[in-house]
Amino acid sequence: MPMGKPKVYVTRQIVPPWLDYLKETCDVELNPSEDAPPRKVLLEKVRDKDALLCMLTDRIDAELLDAAPNLVVIGTHSVGFEHIDVAEATRRGIYLTYTPGVLTDATADFTWALILASARRLAEGDRYIRAGKWKVGWAPTMFLGAKVSGRTLGIVGLGRIGQAVAKRAKGFDMRILYYDVIRARPEVEKEVGATFVSLEQLLRESDFVSLHVPVTKETFHMINEKTLRMMKPTAFLINTSRGAVVDEKALAKAIEEKWIAGAGLDVFEKEPLPMDSPLLKFENVTLAPHIASADIDARSKMSELVVKDIIAVLKGEMPKALINPEVQKVRPLSQVKRL
Repeated sequence: MPMGKPKVYVTRQIVPPWLDYLKETCDVELNPSEDAPPRKVLLEKVRDKDALLCMLTDRIDAELLDAAPNLVVIGTHSVGFEHIDVAEATRRGIYLTYTPGVLTDATADFTWALILASARRLAEGDRYIRAGKWKVGWAPTMFLGAKVSGRTLGIVGLGRIGQAVAKRAKGFDMRILYYDVIRARPEVEKEVGATFVSLEQLLRESDFVSLHVPVTKETFHMINEKTLRMMKPTAFLINTSRGAVVDEKALAKAIEEKWIAGAGLDVFEKEPLPMDSPLLKFENVTLAPHIASADIDARSKMSELVVKDIIAVLKGEMPKALINPEVQKVRPLSQVKRL
């Protein structure tokens, strides 16, 4: 391999052909496992690297940055970046990139998959057939579910994904409520057909509550025993945002005691979901293994964006999706150029 290429560590295989694209300009080392590299391994692998391509499961903190004195750019293959100590990276002049926008439609589509599967008991029906329990061809009361069209959808967080979910709800003739810490512009509300209300009103009136917020100090466990008790006993909770937004112990209690009708979850406080989780015992909880963005187009665009932005920084050029623009004052792009 030619000498002088910037060195990049990639913590997980990405969608082809973007790893090969990265290899054209960089000396790439890939974690060969499907699982995240152990902490000890990650700390060792970054020691001589100029760039790091990481995932949500990789904790990027002062300890790691201390171990990687040559790092000038970290690209995360995700929209969320709560796993990165942004302030610490910025202080050290490290450029941080991410993949916003490209997974909006995929996540909104999957949100609707969970809404419909939860309401119409799809996963439960699938398990019923596979277990050999389907003995009667049809009956008027068999697997009765909840109506979706014409109901009220409450969207918590009207960002890109929340808006995309709302647009799809219009096709179901739904009443759409939303809550956000920052109210959307009037033209956005009009376009998606959503009405701004308090979180309490949203929880009390919605038949489906769909979460689309990042994890912050304010949103951590925002769905808890108090807020779950505000929901209708016929309502469903849908989460494709982050697991830590929901207090799972409180949710399990709400399901057990029938405060709500059910839930559709793609994300969890601990992933993979532990096999002793109480959520596993409920037929009216639809579970997915963090796959809301897992359509081939979205994942391919994520891989493309993170790779091209890492290369851009290494060329001394502005990346498309920069988390910390203030880093330019600490270390201008001209000083991080490696290509």
